[in-house]
Amino acid sequence: MALLEMRQITKEFPGVKALDGVTFDLHEGEFHALVGENGAGKSTLMKILSGVYPFGTYGGDILVEGEVKQFHNIRQAEEAGIAIIFQELSLVKELTVSENIFLGKEPARFGVINWTELYRKASELLKDLHLPINPRTKIGNLGIGQQQLVEIAKALSQNARILVLDEPTAALTETEVETLFEILRKLKSRGVGMIYISHKLDEVFTMSDRITILRDGKTVGTRDAHDLNKEKVISLMVGRDVGDIFPKTAHEFGETALEVKNITAYDPDNESRKTVDNISFNVCKGEVLGIAGLMGAGRSELLMAIFGAWHGKMSGEILVEGVKVSISSPSEAIKNKIGFVTEDRKRFGLILEQTISDNMTLAGLKQVSGGFLTNLSRETIAAKGAMSSLKVKANSVLTIAGTLSGGNQQKVVLGKWLLTKPKILFLDEPTR
Repeated sequence: MALLEMRQITKEFPGVKALDGVTFDLHEGEFHALVGENGAGKSTLMKILSGVYPFGTYGGDILVEGEVKQFHNIRQAEEAGIAIIFQELSLVKELTVSENIFLGKEPARFGVINWTELYRKASELLKDLHLPINPRTKIGNLGIGQQQLVEIAKALSQNARILVLDEPTAALTETEVETLFEILRKLKSRGVGMIYISHKLDEVFTMSDRITILRDGKTVGTRDAHDLNKEKVISLMVGRDVGDIFPKTAHEFGETALEVKNITAYDPDNESRKTVDNISFNVCKGEVLGIAGLMGAGRSELLMAIFGAWHGKMSGEILVEGVKVSISSPSEAIKNKIGFVTEDRKRFGLILEQTISDNMTLAGLKQVSGGFLTNLSRETIAAKGAMSSLKVKANSVLTIAGTLSGGNQQKVVLGKWLLTKPKILFLDEPTR
């Protein structure tokens, strides 16, 4: 008997059929990967499983150990042994590790939390997972990799038998990824069934027993991992044979587009601490310059400082096409033809309650619509063009951005900056 079965799952949003008769199953102690292009329906399917989309808002059946389940909320899914770890972590940085693990289900009597018991249970759980983390440490003081492991500990505190991991390694270093995989292998040996969503196919083949491919909201097929290879999975995802996935195009560099000299930025909460220290570089027209470093090394802070979005003090020189410019705000960066696809699209890149059209034209509104009065017709035409060229999967430009999949939201952010016709484009973790 399968640990989990999802039969003929359908889900519709206004004008869009996100899932169309999807079937998926999971066995005890199995590592089952779920793959597909952006907008294929992976996250939507898992939100149905975890109760984010309650029973009645979708069609089809969910069975856990052969018993039909109807989850009306997340708590009911958790009580059935299902836990999901989303790409965007759901931890409270101001609380301790222990407080986060047992948030909402603290050991208490007569409404009073038993702190001794809470820390004891957290210590036992962390020790059982071989996680060298102090349960009294605040989450904000941990690295992203350790926070990800705390999320897993939190899920297992609910006695989860089905663990869903949605892009769990997106922000982890190679060492942190291997630590995560060791934990997952231990859970597998204990009979925990795991659903793994990732665009990193090397990881998928490293860990998976089976792979299910979704395309345009439909199940393409489920195969044993050893019967597939990366090329075959990609062709099933896109519906055609693919040659060179990232072909190199011949081009020549032009003149210097951007030059920065001695950029230094200070922590807004501690002005004696430098987050970026004396950085200089230049990038030419037609050139892609990569900036590498571990989480916390200052990559995002550097770009934020240049773009005028850093809240702390900064110093240094910025030259655009050889001309020294002063940039103290994002609006001044935009005037100087600089665009910025930020790492955190939901916080800095989108207004989730607004439409695709509103979001895409936001940064270049004067260019698209006019200087004094907005021209909705011109905005719609511009947004439709960007939506088509970037292949955003949505019913129309009037679709609310917050209802889109993560990949399609990212395309909207990119479209917003392309409509400003930038000379320089910053992309911070654009494939996250």
